[in-house]
Amino acid sequence: MVLWLAFAIVVFALLALDLGIFHRRPHEIRMGEALAWSFVWIAISLLFNVGVYLWFGRERGLEFLTGYLVEKALSVDNIFVFYVTLSFFAVPAQLQHRVLFWGILGAMAMRGVFIAIGAVLLQKFHWLAYLLGAFLVFTGIRLLTHSNRPLQPERNFLYQLIRRAIPSIDEYRGGRFTVVEGGRLYLTRLSLVVIAVEGLDVVFAVDSIPAIFAVTRDPFIIYTSNVFAILGLRALYFVLVGMVGRFRYLDVGLSIVLVFVGSKMVLAPFYELPIGASLAVIAAVLAVAIGASLLVPARQR
Repeated sequence: MVLWLAFAIVVFALLALDLGIFHRRPHEIRMGEALAWSFVWIAISLLFNVGVYLWFGRERGLEFLTGYLVEKALSVDNIFVFYVTLSFFAVPAQLQHRVLFWGILGAMAMRGVFIAIGAVLLQKFHWLAYLLGAFLVFTGIRLLTHSNRPLQPERNFLYQLIRRAIPSIDEYRGGRFTVVEGGRLYLTRLSLVVIAVEGLDVVFAVDSIPAIFAVTRDPFIIYTSNVFAILGLRALYFVLVGMVGRFRYLDVGLSIVLVFVGSKMVLAPFYELPIGASLAVIAAVLAVAIGASLLVPARQR
């Protein structure tokens, strides 16, 4: 319990420092600033990984690194979805960081709930591990065959539900989430965008949470690797948003990773692949996918 509390304090202190000091005033995030923050979050994640290695041992340290790598790769793929969503709602450049910040806070809370439920269910019903493994294999195949499906953010269920239940105005009012007009409280368009982002993260969690359960069953490792992967997502968004189209083979790499971890989960009773080997396979697949995207001209695809 002390470890969980210490982790929560550190994370919220970092977030408070980020939003309360460095990004207190809404502004457009430039490439230099985004790169600097990306390196900061990756360095903090790797430093925490060293702490896990020293505190829990080599096995848990490798599990954290593997889980972090899988979640980070899935997060990079999700950046395109965030880009389409923020473009659809015409979010001003100076407000995009605020949207992603509050979206990540919600994601941390929701993933904590999903992980807790998943850990309890897997402990009571071991056969669910095979079901989750099969689901990951199916998800990997689906990702490969449906990678070009158009995204429709306005059809998000949570967004539609809130839009109908709570009065809102279809315009931005600076960084405000609510306004009072005529003695009545309204949500601004900024609130609706954050709600849409939260709804999308529920969909992302359905893929990413089973994937990390295929790597480890330790709730602390699962949650912390998830949190550190999504903490750096805001800065990474501004780094990669102009380059997302170049990672044309990333979906292929991610589909192979999901099929791999799903198969590993299904075959666990017959053969337990060492975590070091799993890390090597996942890193190699993602490196080849990214390298091929950057090196092979688009016309040769």
